[in-house]
Amino acid sequence: MSQAELYTGADALMHTLEAAGVEMCFANPGTSEMQLVTALDRTPGVRPVLALFEGVVTGAADGYGRMAGKPAATLLHLGPGVGNGMANLHNARRARSPIVNLVGDHATDHLKLDAPLTSDIAALAGTVSGWVRTAQTADQAVTLAAEAVAAAHQGQSATLILPADTMWADSPGVGQPVATPQPKPVASATIEAVAKAIKGAKAPMILLNGHSTQDDGLAAAARLNAVGVRVMCDGFVGRLSRGAGRFAPDRMKYFSEQAVEDLAGTDLLVLCETVPPVSFFAYPGKPSVLTPEGAEVMTLADVGAGGPQALADLAEALGAPKSVDIPRQDLSGPGPKWNAATVGQVLAQHLPEGAVISDDAVTAGMPCYMTTQHAAPHEWLMLTGGAIGQGLPVALGAALACPDRKVVALTGDGAGMYMPQTLWSMAREQADVLTIVFANHAYRILNIELGRTGAGEPGPAAEALLQIDNPRMDWLKIAEGFGLEASRAHDAASLDAHIQSAMAQKGPRLIEVALE
Repeated sequence: MSQAELYTGADALMHTLEAAGVEMCFANPGTSEMQLVTALDRTPGVRPVLALFEGVVTGAADGYGRMAGKPAATLLHLGPGVGNGMANLHNARRARSPIVNLVGDHATDHLKLDAPLTSDIAALAGTVSGWVRTAQTADQAVTLAAEAVAAAHQGQSATLILPADTMWADSPGVGQPVATPQPKPVASATIEAVAKAIKGAKAPMILLNGHSTQDDGLAAAARLNAVGVRVMCDGFVGRLSRGAGRFAPDRMKYFSEQAVEDLAGTDLLVLCETVPPVSFFAYPGKPSVLTPEGAEVMTLADVGAGGPQALADLAEALGAPKSVDIPRQDLSGPGPKWNAATVGQVLAQHLPEGAVISDDAVTAGMPCYMTTQHAAPHEWLMLTGGAIGQGLPVALGAALACPDRKVVALTGDGAGMYMPQTLWSMAREQADVLTIVFANHAYRILNIELGRTGAGEPGPAAEALLQIDNPRMDWLKIAEGFGLEASRAHDAASLDAHIQSAMAQKGPRLIEVALE
């Protein structure tokens, strides 16, 4: 399309996103976004993906950003659309995922009338976005769109609010991409100071997050581990490269007292793309700050500030070996018990190299995490912000970002019901996702937390809020109703057959794992 043919702000904006490298738009649009909807017909480089709920839209954009390393766009309808998508935008913020949110608003002259859908969109978006702007004209919308992409590339949600009249107004043309500021290398003085502190410490530890939990960062971390530095990652990271031949850092424990015990004796805590650890929740009589009392805390690399290279430079400063061979270990077959760990053992047997696992299985997720450590090399996407319901949408986005990789979504039956609409989008897009639902018919994690918080013994009313077995959900019927092939596993043998079959074919599939 030539500049002369760009007759609306919506056309110019979409072409600006396309020129800036945005290739995907996850959408649940409404009336105020219709100009943008039709502009997608004239922007072949941006693929539209419909979701039936905004939480699926934002979660899919999160998964796409984690795997593609660049932003997708979301298309949301006014304040309620942002509100419906906020839980997974919260998770995306904690994962530092790049996302560009396009939010339609009432036309400028209509906004003052306080029509039923009027709300403070900027205030809502500001709680989960690092960059929020509102366009006042079509020209400004185009300029801001280019800036939004650059802002998103810094590891955040960038939200651009678009009054409807800015999209139907004339526009002069496509905006030019804006360069993304690159993080400065960690100063040599910082490297030297951390190296000196490590040499003087009895039990030094490095805590990782961000890009440092992917291949290059872990290779450097393995070198540091070889010279006596304990390496750990946060309990929940956006993306962790793991599997056979890869260095496996320890993982921060979820429960505070376990974390405190695990960290006991550490006299130097070095932070690499993360912050000092705290407990997920406060509990009566239990610590919230997890750093051992008296331990020195130093920052090697700020969040998003070149952690892998800083780790490599630190390894050089400490005279670490140039590389570390990580021996591969044989996979153990499933044991006699039928539980979540069994599922992980069976999955590990069939997981193809390069697979991606999106984990929202809560209590079942950790046993699977532990038993897949020596599976083929893969990526593990975690529940970074704690708002359950991200597992299926993140898997959808990851599959569309990496169509040549098998994606596995691990979810509980409770967590899965937050965003079951994702299954429809998986079927519509023929996304190569195997969804494994752990059906224990209860909010298991809440049963655990009930005792830990000292809230007392549950009576009938409390128990009714923690059980989801009356009536029981039938995930086979749910999946089939959304257009997916589905099956149920009651033991390791049936699960093995179902997973083997799913790995042999492309496209969406669901397995319900019956765990009583």
